[in-house]
Amino acid sequence: MDELDKRTTPASGLPIAFHGTVIHSKSLDDLEILENCFLLIGKDGKIQALVADVQADQINDLLSENGYAPDVFPVKHLKRGEFLCPGFVDTHNHAPQYAQRGIGRGIDLMEWLNEVTFAHEAKFKDPEYAKKMYTLCVAGFLQQGITTASYYGSHHGQATQILAEVCFQKGQRALVGKCNMNRNAPDWYRDASVPDSLHETREFIQYVQQLDPDSHLVKPILTPRFAISCEPNLLEGIGAIAAEHPDLPIQTHFNEAKQEIDFTKQLFPEFKTEANLYERYGLLNNRSILAHCIFLQEEEINRIKELGCGVAHCPISNTTMQEFMIAPIREYLRRGIKVGLGTDSGGGYSSSILDAMKHAFIVSVAQQTATKGKDPALSLREGFFLATLGGAQVCGLDDRVGNFVVGKEFDALEIHTIDLDRPGVMSPVEDEDSTKVIFEKFLMTGDDRNIVRVYVGGRSVKV
Repeated sequence: MDELDKRTTPASGLPIAFHGTVIHSKSLDDLEILENCFLLIGKDGKIQALVADVQADQINDLLSENGYAPDVFPVKHLKRGEFLCPGFVDTHNHAPQYAQRGIGRGIDLMEWLNEVTFAHEAKFKDPEYAKKMYTLCVAGFLQQGITTASYYGSHHGQATQILAEVCFQKGQRALVGKCNMNRNAPDWYRDASVPDSLHETREFIQYVQQLDPDSHLVKPILTPRFAISCEPNLLEGIGAIAAEHPDLPIQTHFNEAKQEIDFTKQLFPEFKTEANLYERYGLLNNRSILAHCIFLQEEEINRIKELGCGVAHCPISNTTMQEFMIAPIREYLRRGIKVGLGTDSGGGYSSSILDAMKHAFIVSVAQQTATKGKDPALSLREGFFLATLGGAQVCGLDDRVGNFVVGKEFDALEIHTIDLDRPGVMSPVEDEDSTKVIFEKFLMTGDDRNIVRVYVGGRSVKV
């Protein structure tokens, strides 16, 4: 049995049950905190039972009811200060930029791409470098509790295949895309031609479908970098691939910066808006993940709602490049548009969804101030929703992950806030703290040291 075959077998240690505190979002406005909860995961890595208010002496009866022998079944008892929550979902991430995080503050988007990013991404032409860096990247995100990520690869087909392999082997759920770009980049960092770009994209799709035929963990995603980097016939070709594969998600940058919007209008003067442009090329639908969405016009907001597109909110990169830009997230939520969080690593300096969540709170307060209260700031429950179930909705995976509904796969984080082997700097838990207070302390002051286990499909994947 080779390494890839090993990774498709059921997780060791399953089935398993937990008894203790479980926290998850049932919807944007409904955060459920269940104490003394019984959570059972079956051999297939899916949630078999979720029962609230269970006393210790009732566990054996519940195990018997679900077809297990109580005396030999493994049950993990969570103590005070320990709880389970769903894994974090990163809806926008540039995997080849993992090593350049924090570089290039204070310059505008196009300058940052040309002076910093393209030169770094070009290094992924070397398969050995790609393997080394993507191994660090995926392990780093898993360490921080990101169980699902939507990745942009570089424009290299082989390197992006390596990224898909690494995600599969390490057990991370991922959407992985070969970046399409054939203009407005240096000659040494662009697709050689439209046919080459489309051919590599088709090859990559076929490769991932062979790697993971049921898309259990890894799925290809169509990834035109943005309209600026794609000639019209390249966008046309990607749209044709999208039509041929109606199950494939699509990701691109959308209304990211005023400079980008103006440049796009110069290149595509026949389109009034970016929504018009991408829809014309068959790239807007309910599988589209639109990163940033800062300066949408009213008709664009209406159209992405009608088409069921998702928004990847990236508050760190939006506010730490050259400008402080605020995406109107409250308005998107008010209209029922799908929204999740993105680290945008490395335009965003942090690879932590906890950091992205905290920045989302900060930006929402700025928006509340700017609108004189018309757009209320995000609540704690809303921020947590964006990091979990909201992100799963944007990635088209909310029927499988995002919360602890029976039948979904067990993508989860085991959080410890007391008596850690590696104590961090989280606010100390005091005797009078309620579970809700402990939860808020973790979200606002905790870090990866508090995430002691990470599960994807029931398998422990944090090293």
